[in-house]
Amino acid sequence: MGGGCLLVSENNRTEDLEVREVFIEHKVDVELIKSFLSNFKSRDGSFKYKERIRRMIREGSKSLLIDYEDLATYDVNLIEFIEKNPDEAFNAFNNALRDLIRGEYPEYIEKFEKFYARLNGWVKTVAIRGVTSDYLGKLIAVDGVIVKATPRKSKLYKALYVHILSNGEKHEFWWPPEEREELRDEVERPPYCPVCVSVVTEEERFRRGTIKLEPERSKYRDWQLVVIQERPEEVPAGQIPRSIEVVLTDDLVDVARPGDRVTVIGVVRLTRSSRFNKIIYTPYIEANNVVVAQRLLEELKLSTEDEAKIIELSRDPLVRRKIIASIAPTIYGMWDEKEAIALALFGGNSKTTRDGTRLRGDIHVLMVGDPGTAKSQLLQYAARIAPRGIYTTGKGSSAAGLTAAVVKDKQTGEYFLEAGAMVLADGGIVSIDEIDKMRDEDRVAIHEAMEQGSVSIAKAGIVARLNARTTVIAAGNPKRGRYVSSESVAENIDLPVTILSRFDLIFIVRDLPNITRDTSLSSYVLKTHEKVGYVESEIPPDLLRKYIAYARKYVKPELTEEAEKIIREYYIELRKKSAEREDA
Repeated sequence: MGGGCLLVSENNRTEDLEVREVFIEHKVDVELIKSFLSNFKSRDGSFKYKERIRRMIREGSKSLLIDYEDLATYDVNLIEFIEKNPDEAFNAFNNALRDLIRGEYPEYIEKFEKFYARLNGWVKTVAIRGVTSDYLGKLIAVDGVIVKATPRKSKLYKALYVHILSNGEKHEFWWPPEEREELRDEVERPPYCPVCVSVVTEEERFRRGTIKLEPERSKYRDWQLVVIQERPEEVPAGQIPRSIEVVLTDDLVDVARPGDRVTVIGVVRLTRSSRFNKIIYTPYIEANNVVVAQRLLEELKLSTEDEAKIIELSRDPLVRRKIIASIAPTIYGMWDEKEAIALALFGGNSKTTRDGTRLRGDIHVLMVGDPGTAKSQLLQYAARIAPRGIYTTGKGSSAAGLTAAVVKDKQTGEYFLEAGAMVLADGGIVSIDEIDKMRDEDRVAIHEAMEQGSVSIAKAGIVARLNARTTVIAAGNPKRGRYVSSESVAENIDLPVTILSRFDLIFIVRDLPNITRDTSLSSYVLKTHEKVGYVESEIPPDLLRKYIAYARKYVKPELTEEAEKIIREYYIELRKKSAEREDA
């Protein structure tokens, strides 16, 4: 359970009561909200939310997306309503939406019990590790990656009870009795029968009888608990990623899966921690909206200035050389390896055939060679420069940590689907150092992810297939310490052919004495240590990261006939040489 725990004192409880009283006094103007939904116009003069309501009904939905900035444009009081008491504000928005639908589309009102206003836009974004007690009861937005998710469940929100009197008479009633009230986290046993209160005297109010819950006739809504974790690239160096639980209800359930990068907009709540005593509480977020980042550009949030720089760089005749030179510029030479990493970062075109078969566009790279040849540094830099990258080592990785696992929560006994590195880096890269040190059973787990771009799991009643469209850049050492040139790659490294065949580019990195190269290398390294700013990237890392993300979205390379001919001839020649070696 992430986000840390909170200690609630008597003083804090008193302050909370005072704040709650202020919130109750601050009533939300439902008529103002109706006016906003009915009269707000887009720049083209159309009624924006009237059109969205019509579209919502056409699609059979129950949620209306509201842009936060539109509220500020229309009336700043609407923003104040939400910021001072989001619970009251959301209830008012939901009721206003329902009233509008009842007035214009009365037949649709019978389809759903409740309608929802979902916010999107300028809500204050807070880092997951920054969600403290200061935000209790407030509306915030958090960015992260879904790492765990429970299966869909049904949550009781309106209970139907039957009061059976001693004379056999039965009274049915809903609890809570108020129309707008709902059950919170626990099923409350009604202290009285509302029907009896209305028909008998005060003295007979608590006459004996049995109050029985009717679970099958009560009202439920879909419920799901997910855990979101800080994005790998946003975690401070040397620190453990923080996480926080998020409760999803109704049509937000299953809107995202483990591995998806999301922005969650919701209200910070507290839940009692079962591991501690009664005064320790843990924060969680009750979601109002979940926005799934479909593309890398959405995460990077390119400005107009960034786009202009990217276009300008693309027109530079030396852009290819500059990109390669900007890959780990502090490492001397290794031009081919750097070019391969650049190609892997940009990737190819993945395709899906008519029968549903996926043809991957990810370029997997493997470097095998002598120790001390900067392989690890190249891998670390690749993970840092990628718009979405994770670095790990073979010895420190398990099958579950790389792909996915089903884990049991110690407090609740719930089973969660937990995403691993290949799923978390979906659409990016995973750098695996010392891949030869992985256990065979762990290494087998990444076969499907490398070839099919997915991870399948079937455990503890959870059957799922998660996206893992991830490029793998790996490095390993020869099993004899140094590379033996008289032997093949498979003989030099402790890796099976099944995993070697999934790498598109394999480099042999040798550390051979060469006076000319050694002189240049030593001079380069000495100058780097002598003057920190001696080596500068041709393209600033931040711009290169955005350039890569932009290219992956908008550039779709196509093979020319000439290129097809060259590739075909090269492939045939490779097969011919391979056959000759086998015959020899």
